[in-house]
Amino acid sequence: MGEYDDLTVAELKDLLREAGLPLSGKKADLVARLDDAGADAPVAEKEVAEVADDSAEDSSDEADADDDFDDDDFDDEEEWDDEEMIHIARQKPELDDATKEALVARKAQYKKQPTFRRQEWFRYKRLSKPGWRKPKGYQSSQRLNRKYRSPMVRIGFGKVIGARGLHSSGFSEVMVHRPDDLEVIDPKTEAARIGKTVGKRKRIAIHEKADELGIRVLNRRRNI
Repeated sequence: MGEYDDLTVAELKDLLREAGLPLSGKKADLVARLDDAGADAPVAEKEVAEVADDSAEDSSDEADADDDFDDDDFDDEEEWDDEEMIHIARQKPELDDATKEALVARKAQYKKQPTFRRQEWFRYKRLSKPGWRKPKGYQSSQRLNRKYRSPMVRIGFGKVIGARGLHSSGFSEVMVHRPDDLEVIDPKTEAARIGKTVGKRKRIAIHEKADELGIRVLNRRRNI
């Protein structure tokens, strides 16, 4: 009985599986089940020795494998390329102090601006989409500026004049449809925006030429 006590549960289950015996129960049950199979005792002793030898060989092989491991064999140049890890900052516009202050003020104004919704946007799903339409009804509660209706677009919600027409980065947007359109762009104050109808081949050409001229593309795609 002592020879089975030294084995693990996995090794005991292997012996029971080979003997065609049930595998359920705790370790004590497994040991008792093997002891009850008295006719297979000599065979079981042989199998116990074989299992012990196999486990010893596996442990020695793992130790040899750990000893054979060398740090020089791990090549990390492909996974950690220094050139790929360099962060390339986006182009920044050259702005004067007044324009910078105007951009900061416009950002603060956007935070206070309410959401402009169409009349009866809560009643019809098609009206809940973004887009503003001025109410024209004579008895329209929104047109009459009732407080329980969403606010209307008014001139008082206009932003600071110094930042009008500028991108959030500070660039002036220029629509581009072909690589030749980039030649008239000033990279210091203007940025390119590729038209939505431009195909992939021409878009790649625009990206390459923009990189050569140092022009920022506002809607650059990462997958091409």
